[in-house]
Amino acid sequence: MNGMKFNCSGMGRRDFLQVGLGGLAGLGFSDLLRAQAQGGSAKRKLNCILVWLDGGPSHYESFDPKPDAPKEIRGEFGSMKTSVPGVHFCDKVPNLAKVMDKMTIVRSISHKDPNHGGGNHYLMTGRPTPVPVNCGAFVTFHPSFGSMVSYERGIHKGLPPYMSLGRMSRSGGPNFLGAQHAPFVIGADPSSSSFRVRDVVLPKGISEGRSDDRRGLRAQLDNLLRITDKAAKDPAVDFDRFNAQGVDLVTSKEAQAAFDISKEDEKVREKYGKNSLGQRMLLARRLVEVGVSFVTVYYGGWDHHRDIFKTIKGEFNSKWDVGLSALISDLDQRGMLDNTMVICLGEFGRTPKVNSRGGRDHWPGAMSVLFAGGGVPKGQVVGATDAKGYYGAENVYSPEDFASSLYLKMGIDPEQVLYTETDKPVQLVDGGQRIKELFA
Repeated sequence: MNGMKFNCSGMGRRDFLQVGLGGLAGLGFSDLLRAQAQGGSAKRKLNCILVWLDGGPSHYESFDPKPDAPKEIRGEFGSMKTSVPGVHFCDKVPNLAKVMDKMTIVRSISHKDPNHGGGNHYLMTGRPTPVPVNCGAFVTFHPSFGSMVSYERGIHKGLPPYMSLGRMSRSGGPNFLGAQHAPFVIGADPSSSSFRVRDVVLPKGISEGRSDDRRGLRAQLDNLLRITDKAAKDPAVDFDRFNAQGVDLVTSKEAQAAFDISKEDEKVREKYGKNSLGQRMLLARRLVEVGVSFVTVYYGGWDHHRDIFKTIKGEFNSKWDVGLSALISDLDQRGMLDNTMVICLGEFGRTPKVNSRGGRDHWPGAMSVLFAGGGVPKGQVVGATDAKGYYGAENVYSPEDFASSLYLKMGIDPEQVLYTETDKPVQLVDGGQRIKELFA
C-alpha cells in the first residue's frame, strides 16, 4: 500500500466502572492533577503525534552511537555533535541533531520480547502479550494508546479523536473498547496531487446542494465506510453512532480545512519533504492544530536484517530525519509544542553485533525513544546503555513506565480499571511508574 514496507512477520466493552487512584512512583493520578493545578496547567489538554517506526529502528544508527566500540558493534557510521553540548547522535540524522535542544531522548527503555507482534503490542499498549508470540501469529489483546485517548475524550468539532496516517499499526486498534474507538485511517498519499481523504469527499448530490437536512445527508452517506468490513459485520457496532460521526466529519469546516493540505504554504511543505512521509508529518500537524487528540504517523521498513548501512545512507532514513525534525521545529515556531507532544519509537532496538548479511537483528534489551513538547524538558538525555549498547545501564525504564508517562501526560489515569466484553477487570497499565525526567 502506497509503497509501504513490511517487517519479517508480514502484516497480517464495556465502559470502565472503576477508577484507581493509587500511588504511582510516589505520585498518584490525583496528586499529579493537584500539582498541575497549582502550576496553572490543569486545564491544558495535550494532543499527541506518535511516529511509529515499524520493524524496530537501530539505536546505534540513530540516537545512541557507540564510536568507541569495536567495528562489528559500532558499524560503519560515525557520531556527530548535536545542538546540546556533550550529546552526540549518529551522523546520519543531522537534522534531528540540530533540534536536540527542543527534545528529550530516553536511551534506556528495555524489555524481553524479541518478536515483532509482541514488541509492537507492548510498546503500543503498555501491556505485554499474555502468551509467547511468534512471527506471523499475533492477536491484539489490549487497547492502543490512541484508542484509549478516543475513549476518554470523544469527538471534537466533528473530527475523530484518533487518526492514523499511512496505515494502522497492527496493535493500534481498540480491542475490547469497541470499533468506534478504532483510528480513522488516512491511507492516501498527501504528497500526491490527487490526494483525497476517504469518507470525507462529499457525494455528488450533497456537493450540488440536493440535501437540505441531516436526514437526507445521512441517506447519501450510507455507503461511506467509517470502519473495516470485519468490524461492520460485528452486531455490537452502533451504526447510528457511526452514521452520525460520518455526517459530522463531512460537514465539519475544521475537517475540510485540515485535510486540504494543498492550501499549506509551499515553503513549509518543502521543509517537511515533498514525499509521502514528510507530507504525513505535515498533515499530522494540521490535524492536531484543529483539535485531533491523537495522531499516529506510520513508517514501516525498519526491520534491517541485511544491508542496514546501505539503507540508512539512502533516502529511506533521510526522509524520516528531515520530516520529523521539520515537524518539531514547525510546532515550536507556531507555539504548539506546549500543547502537543511528539513521540517517536518502534517495537525494539537492533542487535549490538552486525550479522553476516550486514544487518542487525531484533534486540529488545535496549532502545531509544524520542519525546518533544507537552511539557517535556528540553535538551536532555535520560538514561544510558552500557559501553557497547547491549542493555540499559542507568535509569532503566520499561514499556509500562513509558505507557504510564504517556497517559499521565494526556491526563488519563494509568491505574484505572477497565472491563472487557466478558466482564474481566483489567488495569490499564499494570505496575508502571512515571519516567520522572519527562515531568518538569
